[in-house]
Amino acid sequence: MASADPLGIRPDLPLVCLDMVRRGHSFVAWVRSSRTLRRSGILTVALGALGLALLFGAWQRVCSGGACPSIAGLADYDPEQASKVYAADGRLIKDLGDERRTVVSLDQMSPAVAAAFLSVEDKRFYRHHGIDWIRFVGSLRTVVQAAVGIGRVQGFSTITMQLAGNLFPDQIDRNDRRGFPGISRKLREAKVALEIERNYSKDKILELYLNQIELGNRAFGVEAASQRYFGKSVRQVNVAEAAMLAAVARGPTLYNPRRNPRFALRRRNLVINLMRNARRLSPVSAEAWKAYPIALSTRSDYSGVGEYFVEYVRQLLRPRFGADLYRAGFRIYTTIDLDMQQAAERALEAQLDAIEDGAYGRFPHKTYREILAQEDGDDPAADRSPYLQGLMLSMEAKTGYVRAMVGGRDWEGSKFNRVTQAYRQAGSTFKPFVYSAALRAGYPLSQIIDDAPVSLEMPEGQEPWEPQNFDNTFRGPMTMREGLFNSRNIIAVKVGLEIGLDAVINEATSFGITTRIPRVPSIFIGAATLSPLELISAYSAFSTMGVRTEPVAILRVEDREGNIVWQPESRSVAVMDSIQAWLMVDALRDVVRRGTAAVPVTGQGFTIPTGGKTGTTNDGFDVWFIGFTPDLVTGVWMGFDAPQKIMGNAQGGRLAAPAWTAMMREVYERRVKPKPWTIPEGVVTEVIDQSTGEIATPFCPLPFVREEFFLPGTEPRVHCRVHSPFGFGTSGQATGH
Repeated sequence: MASADPLGIRPDLPLVCLDMVRRGHSFVAWVRSSRTLRRSGILTVALGALGLALLFGAWQRVCSGGACPSIAGLADYDPEQASKVYAADGRLIKDLGDERRTVVSLDQMSPAVAAAFLSVEDKRFYRHHGIDWIRFVGSLRTVVQAAVGIGRVQGFSTITMQLAGNLFPDQIDRNDRRGFPGISRKLREAKVALEIERNYSKDKILELYLNQIELGNRAFGVEAASQRYFGKSVRQVNVAEAAMLAAVARGPTLYNPRRNPRFALRRRNLVINLMRNARRLSPVSAEAWKAYPIALSTRSDYSGVGEYFVEYVRQLLRPRFGADLYRAGFRIYTTIDLDMQQAAERALEAQLDAIEDGAYGRFPHKTYREILAQEDGDDPAADRSPYLQGLMLSMEAKTGYVRAMVGGRDWEGSKFNRVTQAYRQAGSTFKPFVYSAALRAGYPLSQIIDDAPVSLEMPEGQEPWEPQNFDNTFRGPMTMREGLFNSRNIIAVKVGLEIGLDAVINEATSFGITTRIPRVPSIFIGAATLSPLELISAYSAFSTMGVRTEPVAILRVEDREGNIVWQPESRSVAVMDSIQAWLMVDALRDVVRRGTAAVPVTGQGFTIPTGGKTGTTNDGFDVWFIGFTPDLVTGVWMGFDAPQKIMGNAQGGRLAAPAWTAMMREVYERRVKPKPWTIPEGVVTEVIDQSTGEIATPFCPLPFVREEFFLPGTEPRVHCRVHSPFGFGTSGQATGH
């Protein structure tokens, strides 16, 4: 039997019949097909008409009942901008506010930015009036699908429509993409876009869009994003960087170049291709920019650096600016030096770790790391943390500019700023005020005081006060200078008793100590609790040879247009004449040359001219070192928030001073080394015998002989009577500068 034809026609029929059958079959198929097409066409037209009717009705009613926002105030639209805190060199530290945004005008942006966004988001932006009808027709299919719950509306949002959604998110929620809510949102978006286009120029619309759009990392607008991704202003971005910003706009999380560099690079190169297709780039330039690597800044900002300082700045500004501090876009220029700040943070943490690790003897408490490993952890809002704490403050002596502030060991663990909020016993760091008062009262540094036991009667019912030296020994007669650089408590107490409580309290007050100081003899050795900020800044009077400068943290505050809205003044007060200051500076230099800080400072090879004072409170609860050079004053404190003994043999020179040296050594690797202090006119010099405080003779043992400085009229007038062969002194002449 003959095989069957694929169409079902028998092959044994004549060819003519076969041809007629085949033609008849095709004709029937054509008739049937034409009917189907006509029915489909009629159905499509009917559905299209119905859809248009529905859209027209929805268009007429979509803004009823105030559903669409008014653009009446858009001319004065002022988006919230976080205030920005800058370091002294202009580097961004942190934003204060929820939305990181800095508004810039279109003409201040790199031309590549507008070209990139227009190429990918709205290539016919300058040719339509808010709605791109070409894209609209192409997206009708998605509108119909969305109406029956299949898929989502997409494909024809112009820049103006996006702006409408970004400006009025409560009334135009751009997350509504499916079903009738998606269609309704799209219609409101389009209607507001037309209204915007009727009232504002294209350039103004583009400017608003580029300042409003979210670009990841809490950055809103191209300026904030440029700073965070590239560490530069949007004025300076190149084509590849502009294309990256436009790429991120599609998906701020997916295309974030820090999180997903491969996706971001692919999307960026797509934007560059679109710029080429739009003839905004030549093919050669496009290929060159596609080969450009993703060059991100090493960090988006320095928000993890100087957190105690930034909070201090915020606390200073909040009473002045109120809630505007977080939304008005102020530019806050501070005094902080980020390199010095990081050096301080490293030095303090390294020294605290070394103490806990046993480098200075057994540490009898739980360490910071052990406490962090505990499940309960700390309460960041609490004033007290259970582990060993510390602080550092460094400031320019002449200007008061705060260059570094470390208010605690761990900002996340405790936000209590020990520099500005704590009050701690000063210990021996208070003693310079006692000796300065003595100089003012006419006592020379060569005055001999006996380091011997003393007992003071106290009010009825109290035991006599019998102060001790740190080492519980007594060394006999010595000069005031030696008593200061070796930090002998008995010498300070006896000097204080000689000149009186009022003289010492007044001296401390003149140095800027505003805390109430109790009228008890123990203040002579630092029993008073003081603010570390005031105590450390008081030493600026030594560094500057007599002028105390109050700390300054803020250089100026500017508004968005760069107008200065507040600029604090630096306040300085002369507290000593230059001669008295020279004597104090030279005596405090002996602390690091041959006194309690000699080993951790000059003994570690630090050769910058330096003075300072160590401090240790009773039972080793607090340890201090406040040191100064001709241009900087830096103080270090360590202790527990709930006062307790740090460890055995806890001393400021052993524990605190090494952190000071580590920081200052790093600082002066980048900083111009200051010139040493010079002796002012009028200082009287005399070679004395330190064992007697009198003018040295040829018979005085050489270890006792040294040059001493005096205020005019306080120099010795007799030669050494102990080492004279005649057993009595003779009148001598002093020499002066």
